[in-house]
Amino acid sequence: MIELLLEPEVWLIFLTLFGLELILGVDNVVFISVLCERLPVHQRAIARNLGIGLAVLARVGLVFSISWVMSLTYSLFQVSTVDISGRDLILIGGGAFLLAKSVSELKHLLLVTETDHAPHLANGLTVVLLQIVAMDAVFSMDSVITAVGLTDDLPIMVAAILASAVFMVLMAGAINRLVTKHPGLKALALLFLVLLGGLLMAEGFEIHINKGYVYFAMAFGLLLEIIHIQLSKKIKAAQERRKSNIRYLNKPSRPGRLENRQANRFGSLANL
Repeated sequence: MIELLLEPEVWLIFLTLFGLELILGVDNVVFISVLCERLPVHQRAIARNLGIGLAVLARVGLVFSISWVMSLTYSLFQVSTVDISGRDLILIGGGAFLLAKSVSELKHLLLVTETDHAPHLANGLTVVLLQIVAMDAVFSMDSVITAVGLTDDLPIMVAAILASAVFMVLMAGAINRLVTKHPGLKALALLFLVLLGGLLMAEGFEIHINKGYVYFAMAFGLLLEIIHIQLSKKIKAAQERRKSNIRYLNKPSRPGRLENRQANRFGSLANL
């Protein structure tokens, strides 16, 4: 085992897998963060950590069931000239669910009123966890098939998945705080999930679209939103300073301590 750790090739494969797991895990983390937003505050961290834990268990379980996973790539039937496999059915179903859920959340975000900001009780912890598990299966399938294409060494795959899980837990908290604080970022995350749902469905129908285009578009959108947030902060600070100055100028004048002392002194002299 120690000799294995000293081989540069092992570390190269591990780092490559670790990077891929992080990239593929971002989609999952964004989805989990958006879902947890509808829960009461005291349940959000529990749901996030359980969701990521279930995602890790799903990926490790699929790694150890690798022969079954690879059998899902065999054609089951044809639609026109397209061969549909078990993996394709999972991608199509998962993409449709992600698309519908993201559009529903986006609609709620746009139509919500001030009295509706409290989380819906119908979206309890159990319901959210079931939805997370459903999407974990889809994201994990893609992740494991990618990992198998790079190496057949199970310990390396499991180590990369577990290492990426630690970073996913850290990212989930940060993403959730940003999404909660800035509604614009939540809308951007939901649009990203809409694109991702369409991408998964297209992948299921053997329509291959480079994910780099989607990630570039979302990175550009994120940059614009960050600029917008910074400008909003500056405008808000300037408005607060202006209001403070107006309140100060409109404040009724009062005699100072020196004037009061002088008035008391003159009063004492007059009495003499």
